[in-house]
Amino acid sequence: MNITVKSGLAALAFAAFATGAQAADIVVGGKNFTEQQILSAITQQVLEANGHRVDNRAGMGSAAVRQAMENGQIDVYWEYTGTSLITYNKIEEKLDPQQTYDTVKELDAQKGIVWLNPSQANNTYGLAMRAADAGEKGIASISDLAAAINGGQALSFGSNAEFYARPDGLKPLETAYGFEFGRANVKRMDTGLVYQALRDGQVDVGLVFATDGRIPAFDFTVLEDDQGYFPSYALAPVIRTEVLEANPGIGDLLNEVSAKLDDQVMAALNASVDVDKVSVENAAAKFLQDNGLI
Repeated sequence: MNITVKSGLAALAFAAFATGAQAADIVVGGKNFTEQQILSAITQQVLEANGHRVDNRAGMGSAAVRQAMENGQIDVYWEYTGTSLITYNKIEEKLDPQQTYDTVKELDAQKGIVWLNPSQANNTYGLAMRAADAGEKGIASISDLAAAINGGQALSFGSNAEFYARPDGLKPLETAYGFEFGRANVKRMDTGLVYQALRDGQVDVGLVFATDGRIPAFDFTVLEDDQGYFPSYALAPVIRTEVLEANPGIGDLLNEVSAKLDDQVMAALNASVDVDKVSVENAAAKFLQDNGLI
């Protein structure tokens, strides 16, 4: 197929979808980062192991994969509750994790999309410490952190510039938990550098994303957000209603996968690819085999 650059990636994607749909009974989508590529591979392998012919179309942007599902060009992928709530459904109200899931499940059902069971993996912001340091200081939650700082411990915090400045970022977090790092104890840096600075002891607490593979690789502990400050980005499989109705067994298969995922499991999978350089396909296969899913 000869498609010029000017024709755009969309034309290529649509053509690919059409071709794949003829050869497969299930088209799996996915976004363009490691976690999503692993989940797409897991989905492909578990469906193929149960007799389905699968076309894997991982590697799309968030808006593109959602549009492709609404247009019937992909059948199933893994989505985050907060993304659907805020980005796709434009809901700005602060909701707890269950309310977030219930709301997107109801709103997306009107668009022909079914949310299957959510996993315990929640790829949201988190505050992390080196595990040994957190244990030594007796800090397991953000409330524990607040108590330590209010008790006189001067703990430094590594943050990216966005979280430091945004209206739902650091300052409101400190207000919600009733503490303050203090300007001198906050070090702003690129997101990736936060992990290195925390690992190397340049800061005591770092801003992380909860399922990042560097959390287990660097032996970090993510502090419990015990007051539920951060939005929920619970990870769950979503599937087109008509596809699920025609293939009800897919729901059961993906719910079994979802039940095996939490922050630690997802972070370890991400680390196996990003840190240990295991292929996405092999990481997916090992997860499924280890959990008796294939």
